[in-house]
Amino acid sequence: MTAQVKQNTARRIRFPVEPRDVPPEKAARRLHVTLAEFTVMLPALMDRGFPGADPTTGMFDLEAIDLWRHARHPHLFALLPLTPTPQLRDSREVIDERIKKLAGG
Repeated sequence: MTAQVKQNTARRIRFPVEPRDVPPEKAARRLHVTLAEFTVMLPALMDRGFPGADPTTGMFDLEAIDLWRHARHPHLFALLPLTPTPQLRDSREVIDERIKKLAGG
């Protein structure tokens, strides 16, 4: 390489940066759907905890999308489920708590 080529190369980006925040088109692509499909299904996705766009930039966080996708299958990724499973309780404990609340205690 000549000195001029080395100098031009040095002026270019030294470290490639993988974007983490992306426009809706790329968020849709991450889910393997078209932008039109993504736009239609976005409210239903958000009802299920899908990470919304940044209110300032309108960009979607790819890592948050990936975590959301993994959380759909917590048993495979050792994550907490999107909706925690309610714990079963002894009915006597529940009724005792309710009686105390009704009695003002």
